[in-house]
Amino acid sequence: METEILERLLPKLLEGGMSLLWSLAFLFIGLKLIHFLRKLLRGALERSSVDTGVVQFLDALVKIAAYAVLLLALLARFGIQTTSFITLLGSAGVAIGLSLQGSLANFAGGILILMLKPFVVGDYISACGCEGTVVEISLFATTLHSADNRNVVIPNGILSNSNIIDYSANETRRVDMSVDVAYNTDLKQARRIIEGILETDEQVLKDPAFVVAVNELGDSGITILIRPWVKNEDYWTVRWRVLEQVHDRLNEEGIEIPFPQMTIHMENE
Repeated sequence: METEILERLLPKLLEGGMSLLWSLAFLFIGLKLIHFLRKLLRGALERSSVDTGVVQFLDALVKIAAYAVLLLALLARFGIQTTSFITLLGSAGVAIGLSLQGSLANFAGGILILMLKPFVVGDYISACGCEGTVVEISLFATTLHSADNRNVVIPNGILSNSNIIDYSANETRRVDMSVDVAYNTDLKQARRIIEGILETDEQVLKDPAFVVAVNELGDSGITILIRPWVKNEDYWTVRWRVLEQVHDRLNEEGIEIPFPQMTIHMENE
């Protein structure tokens, strides 16, 4: 009797033991694969100079998702139905996503900004009709400090889909200026005066060379274009100083800087 019971139970025990061993092997391989994928992801992100906070966040996200998939796979191996469980999770995810779609868009935008780095903290940028120095990049919004001492907070979802001008991206920058002179002006003399101002300015770069050229024959005068190259941090200093010196030197040489005028011709009947 005992022999018959043992003969009946032995195949089931062997089958259960093998199933358990296969499940343990599946679990071991799955954990090793998750560890390998996380290591691969972290290495790729670190080589891309992604911020540490972003690396940690994405690593945790991948870890949770991978463990969830591994758990569902193990439950399926033991014959447990996972369809209802997956459906419930999907429905909950859709409901949460719909209620927080604005926040999720800002969150996704923050991740893109932190990963792609169209700008970094300390850069002076212009975007979404605002401009200023970037003082903080969080996951949901970016804060700018404007020139008139205001903090401007821009949601990352809008910012990541907007045109962004980063004035601090390059070491050098061109200063675009112009001045109008009267039509009776000796243009060669006016150009020599302006070129002399730029040549003696220590903050104006020699390479690339500056440009001084006649740009337009306007209604009230001739427009002379002034385009020196400077280091990024010297932009405003050079612009303000050069414009003031051009005004003073042209006045000293008797060169008229015109203003809009209208000439009226009257006919006698």
